[in-house]
Amino acid sequence: MRIDGRKPDQLRPVSIITGYQKTAEGSALIEVGNTRVLCAASVESGVPQWLRGGGKGWVTAEYSMLPRATITRNQREVTKGRPSGRTLEIQRLIGRALRSVVDMSLLGERSIILDCDVIQADGGTRTAAITGAYVAMVQALKPYHQAGEIRQWPVRDAVAATSIGVVGGKMLVDLCYEEDSSADVDMNLVMTGAGRFVEVQATAEKIPFEDSQLGDLIALGRAGVKQLIEIQKAALAQL
Repeated sequence: MRIDGRKPDQLRPVSIITGYQKTAEGSALIEVGNTRVLCAASVESGVPQWLRGGGKGWVTAEYSMLPRATITRNQREVTKGRPSGRTLEIQRLIGRALRSVVDMSLLGERSIILDCDVIQADGGTRTAAITGAYVAMVQALKPYHQAGEIRQWPVRDAVAATSIGVVGGKMLVDLCYEEDSSADVDMNLVMTGAGRFVEVQATAEKIPFEDSQLGDLIALGRAGVKQLIEIQKAALAQL
C-alpha cells in the first residue's frame, strides 16, 4: 500500500465543481487528493498580433500558485518582477494541451484565456490544471455555440493529464507530493479522449529507466487519464 493507502494503479479522489467562479465565462475547481486548482476560462475578442486577419482563434494559459499553497510560504512572483522558469514551462504546457483539441479555424478571431491558480499543492498541479482547464473551456464556449456566434463546435476531443512515477522500485499513478519528491522516475502524461498522445514528459530523477519500463508507465498513465476523462464528462453533464 502507498503512503495514503492507495493501490499502485489508483488515482486520488477527484472532484470537479463547474461554475465555481461566477464572474468567469467558464470555471472549474478541480480537487485531486489534497491538490486544488481553480481554472477559469475567458473568451475575448481578438487574437495576438501575429494571428490577426487570418480568421483563426487562439487558446493560451496562465498559471500561478498562491503563496500558501505549499507548506512554507512562496513569495508572489509579481513581487519578484517576473515569472519563474517553472511557471512559464507549466503555462506553456497547459496552452499546448488545450490547443491540441481545439479547431482554431472555427473560433473566429477570438482568444480563450485559461487562468489556472493553485490554491493548495500536494503534487500533480500541472496535470490537475490541464484536466480542470478543459472543463472550464468547454463551459465557456457552450453559450457562444448555442447562440450561433460559433457555428460549428470547435472542441474536437477531451484532454486530460496525470502523473506516473517509479517510487522505491514500484510504478505508481497520480503521485502525491511525498511520492513525487522521492521518485526515481517522474512522468507527466497528457492524452486525448481518443487515447492519442499530446505530451509525454519523462525524467529519470535518480535511476535511468528501460524501454520496457517506459511502456509500462505509459500504460498505467493511460488508464488513469481514461478515468479522468469520464470524471470530466460527468462534470460537464451537469451544466
